Amino acid sequence: MSIISEENFYSELIALALVAAAAAAPAPQRPQRQAQNVDILRYDTNNAGDGSYDFDFELSDGTKHQQQGQVVNAGTDNESISVRGSYAWVGPDGVTYVVTYVADENGFQPTIEQGPGGGVPPAVVASLLG
Repeated sequence: MSIISEENFYSELIALALVAAAAAAPAPQRPQRQAQNVDILRYDTNNAGDGSYDFDFELSDGTKHQQQGQVVNAGTDNESISVRGSYAWVGPDGVTYVVTYVADENGFQPTIEQGPGGGVPPAVVASLLG
């Protein structure tokens, strides 16, 4: 049978209380970015009616997206749509990121580019490609 002295008991109780308080403390929060109004600078769209289309837009915050789609092997069992396009945005770090892609019978195939500041980390590319 072990006997704990009153002094050791209170020391252990205080240590346990400090650990519990630290664990219950809220996690630090990332600073929030200021919301900004974003205007549409350009928006164009065209639907040819045969399954082919194109669109593009540009926003005042630097976001851009353009895409073209067309039917491939129309009227056959292998009919599909082939899409090509790109989108870009300015990250919170001020760097412009661009993704150019093809999406067709071979799946989604992106190419990622980054402006000055370095390349996209390999782990990010791997997670995007699955």
